[in-house]
Amino acid sequence: GIPRVMAALNGEVPPAPLRVIPVKFLAGTLAIGSGLALGREGPTVQMGASIAYQIGKLFRQGWEDCRALLAAGAGAGFAVAFNAPIAGAVFVFEGLIKRFEARAAIAVLAACAAATWLGRAIFGDAPEYSVGPLTNPGLLKAPFFVLLGIAAGLAGTLYNRTLLAALRTTDRFPGLPVELRAGMVGAAVGAIAWFAPSLVGGGDGLAQQALSGVGTLVVLPIVFLFRLGLIACSVAAGTPGGLLVPFLALGAELGLWFGLLCALAFPGMALEPQGFAVVGMAALFTAIVRAPLTAIVLVAEMTANVTMLLPMIVACSAAMLVPTLFGDMSILDSLKERLLARSK
Repeated sequence: GIPRVMAALNGEVPPAPLRVIPVKFLAGTLAIGSGLALGREGPTVQMGASIAYQIGKLFRQGWEDCRALLAAGAGAGFAVAFNAPIAGAVFVFEGLIKRFEARAAIAVLAACAAATWLGRAIFGDAPEYSVGPLTNPGLLKAPFFVLLGIAAGLAGTLYNRTLLAALRTTDRFPGLPVELRAGMVGAAVGAIAWFAPSLVGGGDGLAQQALSGVGTLVVLPIVFLFRLGLIACSVAAGTPGGLLVPFLALGAELGLWFGLLCALAFPGMALEPQGFAVVGMAALFTAIVRAPLTAIVLVAEMTANVTMLLPMIVACSAAMLVPTLFGDMSILDSLKERLLARSK
């Protein structure tokens, strides 16, 4: 969904046709509802972009206006998926267009606000995640968050490479029907859900557990690696769904594990592992998507917590550095390049 919108905004592919809206809605609902480790933001971003673009065409607007509406619809889809209107607008300029455009800003801001207002009217205005009171970390604790950012950068590189490797593996079996591939993945997810239902799905429950401090030094790495493999398999199934929601849970688990480790190693520092979980969400998002401003605003809006803003800035800076040194592209750019290569 999102890589296709990126390519359409750059004029590299035509915008998706009108029929993609019911297809994404139904298929995305079935895929996410069945327990695949996918997020809701992928389909909502593409559906929002397609609806806005079709409205522009209906009123016979030129490409520049239709492009602005395309960006606005994408931002609205992102905003309502995460209940985060500011992050939705920032994501459009930092993650999709990759520059600020005044023409698009008017439409994007209005669309994100309207979509979030309507979403809150239906689902309520409570934040996505509940976080207890946190103490503002002092300057002496900054090195811990730098190290967390480095760890998130390494984990983000692993995440991106794992997903792309899973997709390349499916490409090696062109004769395998996509229905059979999806059925095999679905059967595996169903078996997992039978014995451990909390481990399947987008991961919202796992993220909330980590933000509440639930987890141990032994269990958290196991869950992290298991979920990483499950996300890769879910993507390889070829069904509609987003990648962003699942790795928010991974980031929270990584942050909590790192916080517990630091609290054990330095008991006199009064470290709060839950604060590390909040920062870990933003840091891993940054490492995977290379959109630090979006990550910081998104986590602040989803948790209704601004206490950890400075640690998030420090950690996101370090998380941005690691994959840059490795020369890795963001996962969205990598998937866009894959889309363009397959469309030729």
